[in-house]
Amino acid sequence: MIRSVVIGTAGHIDHGKSALVHALTGTDPDRLKEEKARGITIDLGFAHARLGGFDLAFVDVPGHERFVKNMLAGVGGIDGVLLVIAADESVMPQTREHFAICRLLQVPGGVIALTKTDLVDADTLELATLDARELVAGSLLADAPIVPVSSKTGLGLDALRDALQRLAAAVPARRSEGAPRLPIDRVFSMRGFGTVVTGTLTAGELRENQELVALPGGRPVKVRGLQVHGASQRSAGAGRRVAVNVGGADVADLSRGQTLSEPGALDVTRRFDATVDLLADARPLKHGARVRFHHGTSEVLGRIALAARTHGAAAVMTELTPGASAAARIRLEAPAVLTRGDRFIIRAYSPAVTIGGGRVLDPAPTRTAIRTPAGARRFRRLDASDDEAVLAMIEERGVQGFAMAALTSRAGLTPAAATTFVDRMVAAGAIVAAGDLLFAAPVVSGLGDRLTAALTAHHRASPLSQGLPREEAREKVFGRLAAPALFDHVVAALEASRTIGGRDRLALAGHTVSLSPDEARAEAALERVYRDAGLAPPDLPAAASAAEVAAPVAERVSKLLLRNRRLIKVDALLFHADALARLKDEIAALKTAGPAARLDVAAFKDRYGVSRKYAIPLLEWLDRERVTRRVGESRVIL
Repeated sequence: MIRSVVIGTAGHIDHGKSALVHALTGTDPDRLKEEKARGITIDLGFAHARLGGFDLAFVDVPGHERFVKNMLAGVGGIDGVLLVIAADESVMPQTREHFAICRLLQVPGGVIALTKTDLVDADTLELATLDARELVAGSLLADAPIVPVSSKTGLGLDALRDALQRLAAAVPARRSEGAPRLPIDRVFSMRGFGTVVTGTLTAGELRENQELVALPGGRPVKVRGLQVHGASQRSAGAGRRVAVNVGGADVADLSRGQTLSEPGALDVTRRFDATVDLLADARPLKHGARVRFHHGTSEVLGRIALAARTHGAAAVMTELTPGASAAARIRLEAPAVLTRGDRFIIRAYSPAVTIGGGRVLDPAPTRTAIRTPAGARRFRRLDASDDEAVLAMIEERGVQGFAMAALTSRAGLTPAAATTFVDRMVAAGAIVAAGDLLFAAPVVSGLGDRLTAALTAHHRASPLSQGLPREEAREKVFGRLAAPALFDHVVAALEASRTIGGRDRLALAGHTVSLSPDEARAEAALERVYRDAGLAPPDLPAAASAAEVAAPVAERVSKLLLRNRRLIKVDALLFHADALARLKDEIAALKTAGPAARLDVAAFKDRYGVSRKYAIPLLEWLDRERVTRRVGESRVIL
């Protein structure tokens, strides 16, 4: 298979980046009229060439200091850098800034091209070579090949192609699993097609007719067509430069800086935690400083809050010194699409020069203090490893739970890595999976202990109760913020271990209602009063008085009799179950009078010697029990 590798140019203005790309590919990357007129690259240019088993896509970036933000929009998705240094001028300011940006973004490799060699002698070329080697010393490009070339004469182009092919072979392949992620670097309209966006697909796969969303903003779009280097494709994998014909959006609806992905796959944030690396030649970065934040193809203003030191004793930082690193929370003035592991660049607000960069640790942190010892410990965990960072995120969610989908959108894991993480951590007893949520194991076990303690206290306080009502237990022990799945999981686990039982009411396993001798006597006496009263029972206070039972005891015992179905409540009246059972049998027996057997209120009152106070509730109860059915002013016996 032909592998696509994206190569970004870097270097000072007028060092021959565009001319070199043109010489390598046969395509002039300068597409704008202003670029042709002024002879400099203003915005991103694109070209490609086939070298061996690789399709090299070149992103040509502007070298002028005023257009560095355009350069940043092009280097976010590159696999390697072609660092261009003119032999007649050697290393210049934008050479250093461009290289610093590539270094901060941790571009995995590159090739150094010494251009315009036709204009210099051997000694000058040697000096330029030494300057280039000194520039990249100690970086990922320390051992990169340095190839002298001339775009004008063609000298060294074959050697450069060989070096680029070796670079392409060494570049790790982009992951095509999971949701697509396409930072948009251009938006335009084509006659007959409509809106087209371009970018480097950094992850996942794009397909025709795929439903996507543009973030930030959330505008839904549909892939109507795909092109890779001008050729139509049904799909495109990660690492490809793609042009996407989108439906559902006009040119004005989309812009550079947005990202296309599947709905729900990526999160939008205005606050994130990160490690920040300050360049050695930058000014000290003060706590609260306003900066220009560059990520992917986006540029957003923000402020940096320096966290407490993440090593040794916690200490509040007032500024970050040049060449140093620190943990920080960055608050953005506009939303950005981030996930853990993303790299970014920061530039000073004024003057707009590159001062550093960093890596996202948590794109959606909770609103916790960061300038405290606890904040320092949290940053240490976030920066330790993916496992430790995700465990910290899960623990912070507490009883609300951490959504499994956030393992990819927030924690930056691939779908396969997310599945492996959950399986491994569940097996190790570190986390608990309930529904589509993850909980820290100590949170779950602690709630199980609290629920058991609450049931123990309830049985002690209410020995006549069969158990704590399920919803009352949920609110009392778990609170309103707890995910329903967590309560169900804890109850199911305690039931499985035979610690508790019950459906509508939860009780400790083996719990039985226990009556004191006085309560047992009260139960028998109260039941006897209602049994003797038949279909004309007294209210509870009167029944308690007749049974010579104290009112509080009568209240508790009556509830027990109701739960045991010895008493039955009909409207506001209490009847003995035996009396109602006899009533049903007697009314049903009247059916022998024929299919037209009827019963009205007057006949019922006369037959049972009860007042209307009892007759109406009892007849309505017979209707509910399907013994009778009301028809007009009388009832038909069913």
